[in-house]
Amino acid sequence: MDEVPDRAVKGRGAISNRSGRFEREARVVIDDGWGSAFDEDAPPLRTTLLVDKSRSLITYNQSPDIPFDRSINPYKGCEHGCIYCFARPTHAYLGLSPGIDFETMLFHKPDAPDLLVSELRARGYAPAPVAIGANTDPYQPVERELGLTRRILEVLDGANHPMALITKSALVLRDLDIIARMAARNLAHVAVSITTLDRDLARRLEPRAATPARRLDAVRKLSEAGVPVAVLASPMIPALNDHELDDILAAARDAGASGANIILLRLPLEIAGLFEEWLRTHVPDRADRVLNLIRQSRGGKLYNASFGKRMTGDGPYAAMLTARFRRARDRLGLGARWVELDCSRFTPPQAPGDQLALF
Repeated sequence: MDEVPDRAVKGRGAISNRSGRFEREARVVIDDGWGSAFDEDAPPLRTTLLVDKSRSLITYNQSPDIPFDRSINPYKGCEHGCIYCFARPTHAYLGLSPGIDFETMLFHKPDAPDLLVSELRARGYAPAPVAIGANTDPYQPVERELGLTRRILEVLDGANHPMALITKSALVLRDLDIIARMAARNLAHVAVSITTLDRDLARRLEPRAATPARRLDAVRKLSEAGVPVAVLASPMIPALNDHELDDILAAARDAGASGANIILLRLPLEIAGLFEEWLRTHVPDRADRVLNLIRQSRGGKLYNASFGKRMTGDGPYAAMLTARFRRARDRLGLGARWVELDCSRFTPPQAPGDQLALF
């Protein structure tokens, strides 16, 4: 039986379902002689929803590269299918592929709101802004039915706990009532990721995410409701979308964004191979140039995980990109990606049996 080359799957970002770094076996597609490997009538890949039985919800970090020390991710895996997603390697810890599995085998935490209440009520808990969606998108398609993110927001709203949402989905507007209410008390802001303004490129890079136009509309409506919004023009991919940087920032500013940030493409662990497959499938004429510019910005490798460099890279190209961003940000009057939020209002959530406050 012959091995069959991997090819793009409609509606999915990864080209293959290559095994994770902890697996002993490699996955390949073979032709069994019946032609099923290239069956044009095969149904689209379904998304499977599984339960995440983690006993905690808030994840803490000590990274100097990000402006928050805690985050909440209601989901593991992401149906948006962004080929560059730096969360893909986490699926390897589950014995699954960071490729197609990451997009089709999703884990959710049905008791997430209850876990959050318990953690916010813990003795000695000290409030600080929590980022929601720092790893996978809290508003990916499955959220429409499950509503986990909305229930988490309800807990944070009731406790006057500051939070920041990170998303590339227009579904965030569903919860505008809660977000605007919190923003009015200086408890919330939103960062919307806009990688490209080119709808065709976005469809290939981020196959199940909202179109660029819908994301800009979300920025506009959030801003009009009084919510501070930053645009994340990320990731910047050399020779692919970097020429759009100024246009993305300008479009976001015109839609009402008040802050901005960029991140140079990150390719840790399995993502490097998955991204190269994507390049050679979708933009074969530019694949080598993209990879060479990445190596020039990562000390000759496809990735450098060092603090202080993993988000920005180094070398001439990285320095030029950073300078372009700063000039465009200053020219457009955009501020930082993160605003100061109020932690002084925090009140631990009430639970049955608690003594009622006198005032």
